Amino acid sequence: MKSSLAILGGPQAVDIPKPHYVWPIITEETEAAVVKQLHTDISIYDHSGIIKEFEDRFASLHNRKFGLLTSSGTAALHSMFVAVDVHKGDEVICPAYTFFATVTPLLQTGATPVLCDADPENGNVDPDDIEKLITDKTKAVIVTHMWGRACEMDRIKQICEKHDILLLEDCSHAHGGKYQDIPLGAWGDMAAWSLQGQKIITGGEGGILLTNNEDFYNRGLLLGHYNKRCRQEIDKSSEYFEYAVTGMGLKLRSHPLAVAMANQQLKHLKEWTEQKTEFAKYLIDRLGKLRGIRVPELKAGEDAAWYAFVIRFIPEELEGLSVEKFFEALQAEGCFEADIPGSTCPLNLLPLFQRPEGLFPEYEGVFSYKEGDFPKAEKYFENAIKFPVWIRSEDFALVEAYAVAIEKIVNNYKDLLEG
Repeated sequence: MKSSLAILGGPQAVDIPKPHYVWPIITEETEAAVVKQLHTDISIYDHSGIIKEFEDRFASLHNRKFGLLTSSGTAALHSMFVAVDVHKGDEVICPAYTFFATVTPLLQTGATPVLCDADPENGNVDPDDIEKLITDKTKAVIVTHMWGRACEMDRIKQICEKHDILLLEDCSHAHGGKYQDIPLGAWGDMAAWSLQGQKIITGGEGGILLTNNEDFYNRGLLLGHYNKRCRQEIDKSSEYFEYAVTGMGLKLRSHPLAVAMANQQLKHLKEWTEQKTEFAKYLIDRLGKLRGIRVPELKAGEDAAWYAFVIRFIPEELEGLSVEKFFEALQAEGCFEADIPGSTCPLNLLPLFQRPEGLFPEYEGVFSYKEGDFPKAEKYFENAIKFPVWIRSEDFALVEAYAVAIEKIVNNYKDLLEG
């Protein structure tokens, strides 16, 4: 009997023409904002204009005093590490499972990244493992809210306060997310976001960091915003003012055209977050009882940002069907936006974290990780399949069609074992 699965000759579950996910959404309003900025100022040297407007708005949304735009999310993370003055001899506890740019800027400071295993349900850093890794060299913990899912910030904050260490947040996936009604990015001493093209709030490229600490803010300024802005904002009585003209010698300023685009999008953040949450809840309710997969299980007080919807594949519940075969079947059904994350993997699998001395000779003998060091993170990565979380109400047909495709494959998985 012929299988109903598309990979075996049946009809596709998703017969909606591509593209299935359009992002960013460029409206006439977006174009008008960028064109207006084009005729206003295309390079801003100080804290004024569209730069000041976006920084102040973004900081206010997160109950922070200071906002600092940068040229990328990676630059924001680099600025954050320099701002809190981590250096050689310091250890920073970092997630083993994250996009590598959460941690690679740390290597520019000489500090040692100490990787921490993951919560096996959502891939976020495991608070129990954090405490086990703290030594007298630990200066900070950095967490990433992976795929927009909130880390357990109450527990992590308590651990950091108990041991008098800094808490840093990488919120690059988490625009609009909350935990216990507190915005993600407002829990720690500093937080950084990416504004890259795939992010929920985007300017194409860019980043921003926030803090309530004026000293940290000044050091962040000095890394990449020399001369006019530093002279404008750093108090003349500060120990840092004499360095205002040169800063630390880097230029990490954001582009005003990118900021104009991000600023126009920012006013939609609440409605976009609400729509994403509605679609994610639909998928959780519809797919939650299927064998062979696990949908996200939100923790108490978690309002996810839903940068992506990640399911965990459980091969033993489908008689050993491989995640690769399941993914192949998804693609055949027309789920072209399904993805097995590749570059976002446990850092111990990357050559830079196995043999850092190849690019950073000063790290020879300091740290070296290997496959198998972080079993929970590695298992999560091996079995994760990522889907977009659509942002327009008119995309419900796609959400429903992707759900049908997943159900279809699970209900007919035996055909894949035989085929």
